[in-house]
Amino acid sequence: MLKPGDTIGILGGGQLARMLTLAAAPLGLKVHIYAPEEDCPAFDVAARRTTGAFDDAHALAVFAKTVDVVTYESENIPTAPLASLEGKVRLSPPLRALALTQDRLHEKTFIRDLGIAVPPFHPVSSPADLEAAIAHTGLPAVLKTRRFGYDGKGQTRITAAADAHGAYAAIGHTPAILEAFVPFACEISVIAARGHDASFTAFDPPENVHRHHILATSTVPATISSSLADQAIQATRRIAEALEYVGTIAVEFFVTGDGELLVNEIAPRVHNSGHWTIEACLVSQFEAHIRAIAHWPLGDTRRTHDAVMTNLIGDDAGQWDRLIAQPATHLHLYGKRHARAGRKMGHVTRLGRPSLT
Repeated sequence: MLKPGDTIGILGGGQLARMLTLAAAPLGLKVHIYAPEEDCPAFDVAARRTTGAFDDAHALAVFAKTVDVVTYESENIPTAPLASLEGKVRLSPPLRALALTQDRLHEKTFIRDLGIAVPPFHPVSSPADLEAAIAHTGLPAVLKTRRFGYDGKGQTRITAAADAHGAYAAIGHTPAILEAFVPFACEISVIAARGHDASFTAFDPPENVHRHHILATSTVPATISSSLADQAIQATRRIAEALEYVGTIAVEFFVTGDGELLVNEIAPRVHNSGHWTIEACLVSQFEAHIRAIAHWPLGDTRRTHDAVMTNLIGDDAGQWDRLIAQPATHLHLYGKRHARAGRKMGHVTRLGRPSLT
């Protein structure tokens, strides 16, 4: 168990690391950020920082000696160098969760084998595989790279068989997975935390809207039944338990028109769709993660208000002066120097009616 004054090491220095650092500070815990970039949002708020490559095993080993636990803000961190740290410093969440979610095929197979529904999928490693995959999933379908894809990167939609080979070329003929296109009614996510003692808590599932493959808004409460929300939470718990997970985890779901839940993907970290929890819950997703990896009680994660979180993408953050003047609106800017199309520069959370009873 960590005690106040101990240090958490975070791999990655983006906005998630920044908000984790801000959540650790009131608990008396220090944060040391390790990131490859010279200028990171989390560097502005952390007690210590190290600039180094994620595949530099020596630099990582030096970093690990300065901290009491290591966590990460992204699933796209190479696992091989981290494996050398096992036994020297605690990694939370476990390395297995990180490795699993770096490969869409392994991730989908793992979820399916737990008996949790996912969209039909098929591996693709060649043009012949792609033809077999289309026969298996049908069209339309979405071709996705198995590794290193987020916010719509590394994926393309196929609506006709004649477009298949062009789609495969568009992702560089890299190992891929073809998933059946789901005409969903809405998208939700479950943000949950699991402790080292198998304690578990989940936040109310938000309803998420994406634009151009990037999350635009997360709204709580979602327009789903309480029974469907409970099903999603229980599925998330099964996933976390199977991974022997410690920390905050996110699971994204499609909700079909007939009320079926299909898992889209797992994120082994705090998640964009949970940013509203900072102002609208007694304990946020970030504090819950810090508590979990410190081996502290997870805390009371009940929602106190209805809320809508809106991402500020690109030039949206330039409206900060107007946004900060709005009532019941909480502005978060990430300290990134340069705005560009598709880049998350901040978010705002607008609180609605109180919900805690």
